[in-house]
Amino acid sequence: MKIVRTILALLAVGSGLLLFSGCEKTSPYDTSIPWSRPADWEQQLPGVGNPG
Repeated sequence: MKIVRTILALLAVGSGLLLFSGCEKTSPYDTSIPWSRPADWEQQLPGVGNPG
């Protein structure tokens, strides 16, 4: 009976780990809030940007 309890406990722990380690569907950079990501000009050298 002790072995059955151990197997059930391992299955429960394994299922819990699989449940809580799922994938994130969206990237943290995919958001509608404009200030949560850098502006286009912030990733360029000063004075060397593409106009327009």
